[in-house]
Amino acid sequence: MVYFGNLKAKKGEIHINKDRCKGCAFCVEYCPHDVLEMSEEFNVKGYHPPYIKDEDKCMYCQLCETICPEFAIFVTLKDEEEEGEKSQSRS
Repeated sequence: MVYFGNLKAKKGEIHINKDRCKGCAFCVEYCPHDVLEMSEEFNVKGYHPPYIKDEDKCMYCQLCETICPEFAIFVTLKDEEEEGEKSQSRS
């Protein structure tokens, strides 16, 4: 058995610029963890932007921001303090 210490999965915080979105749904289609979903609301351009369905599933892969042709979505790394205070390290 291989032990990697306190290795934890990264968590991301998703930011969507709804008015920049053109509703292509690439971010929704290619998200490996189904974090995003298309909304029923319209933005100023008349498109349906995505919304965050379950941000806790975001693993900070940044595929959504890489694939977005309009640069309407980006992901930042969540602080480990927010996530890490709940868990304890093994000694």
